[in-house]
Amino acid sequence: MSPQAQSLVQAQHESLSQVQHESLSQVQVQAQSLVQSVDWLAIAPPTIAAVVALVVLVADLFVGDKKKALLGWVSVAGLAVAALALLPLLDGDRSTFCLTGDADVCSYTADRFTLVIQFLVLGGALLAALLSMTALKDADRELPEGEFWFLLLSSAAGAALLPASRDLATLIVALEVASLPAFALVGIKHGDRKSSEAALKFFLSSVTATAVSLMGISFVYASTGTLYLTEIATRIEDVDSQLHTLAQAGVVLTLVGFAFKTAAVPFHFWVPDTYVGAPLPVAAYLSVVGKAVGFSGLILVTVIALPSYADVWGPALAALAALTMTVGNVGALRQRTTRAYSAVRLLAWSSVGQAGYLLVPIAAAAYSEDAEKAIGSTVAYALMYAAVNLGAFAVAALVARTKPLNRISDYRGLYASRPLAALVLGFFLLCLAGLPPGIIGLFAKVTVFSAAVDAGLGWLAVVMAVNVVIALFYYLQWTTLLFRAPEGEPESHRVPAPLTVAIALTAVLGVALSGAPQLILRFSDTGLF
Repeated sequence: MSPQAQSLVQAQHESLSQVQHESLSQVQVQAQSLVQSVDWLAIAPPTIAAVVALVVLVADLFVGDKKKALLGWVSVAGLAVAALALLPLLDGDRSTFCLTGDADVCSYTADRFTLVIQFLVLGGALLAALLSMTALKDADRELPEGEFWFLLLSSAAGAALLPASRDLATLIVALEVASLPAFALVGIKHGDRKSSEAALKFFLSSVTATAVSLMGISFVYASTGTLYLTEIATRIEDVDSQLHTLAQAGVVLTLVGFAFKTAAVPFHFWVPDTYVGAPLPVAAYLSVVGKAVGFSGLILVTVIALPSYADVWGPALAALAALTMTVGNVGALRQRTTRAYSAVRLLAWSSVGQAGYLLVPIAAAAYSEDAEKAIGSTVAYALMYAAVNLGAFAVAALVARTKPLNRISDYRGLYASRPLAALVLGFFLLCLAGLPPGIIGLFAKVTVFSAAVDAGLGWLAVVMAVNVVIALFYYLQWTTLLFRAPEGEPESHRVPAPLTVAIALTAVLGVALSGAPQLILRFSDTGLF
């Protein structure tokens, strides 16, 4: 081969090598752009709860019956560690699972709102776990401990994921991860007719609500072409006039599933039977964590994704708030006429009424110029409600150890046998009623009332004031019963350590916040906007 031919071949070879190198570099760059970098610190709280759930489930296969209590302590420790994992996130907002072309559009965001709700969820789950450790031992029928702890931790993981979700797909998945284990927890009493009936009602109504919400999400996606909340907020303002009705229908239907979780009327009918049929710690868990899931979902969908449709969801939520608080308080008042005046059923109807108060600031956000302040009022009220309602359930669990029926009449003369428990329960009931010395309850109600007045919803503020007066009757009636003379000899039994810790934690928190109620408002500053 001539020297010219050799040089030509060498030049072609070098050119081909350069093209191949450039092509390989482009492929590598494209591959790197498609790989999501996961911020493990941001997703640590729900991840820890999920991992501990799997550890407990596997460990249950190898732990003997005499050492099943270890699974409970591992679950409590896991929830505590998950809650502590929130501390490193206080420095600033963190996001992950973002679009490759737009780092501001993400599926998971750990901002101030997320951390506050995750603290509420994991703290509520931790207290429910402490109550469960006692309830599993005292159950009148054997409960599968390994499965119970796995389901509780799985539900808590889903509930902790939901407030961080910033797209509708993640939001609905988190909602179902929180809900599906809860169905099994309600019906975990094998062979118990009430438990099975409660689980069936809970399951059927929840599945129906989820199906309606999925239809609403499909309408919103068809109108906007995206599932990300921030992008929906931008695109839905410019929806074609032919799709305007479809978008409005999607907004309303999407809210149905979250309204169900909050036990808002007319999606409240499952609450009384479910609370009574479920193990008492599960009822406590649903009353607090279930509401946190529903309200955080409502806030994200309305205030972040659909602010331009405030004229649609604002009046709807205001009407729901008025109906929910009225039906809940009237239902609680009617319990006096029933033969079996159950404390748990009364707390169930009370939780429906409290859900109405929680809806007021979200509705006010549609009319208020300072929507962040209105949302902060809902979060502050939710924190107060979580502490005192879990405390009331903890004392109810104490009474149920000797009075399994847990009727209101069983609390007569509780002060004579357990003075501290009676004082604590009386304090919690006064907090729920909004009366001194339960200053934190009064402060939270005034905050919610102010949100309605500032938004120009005077009629809703009047409805709330009337309902607060109605609620005073059954809260005070229960409180006075604690200090009456007992009908028989006072009974006194040793209180298990986990139950003591749960009562003490809620009591200390309630008293501390009553002494400095402004702290809860500062803590609930969501920073959503």
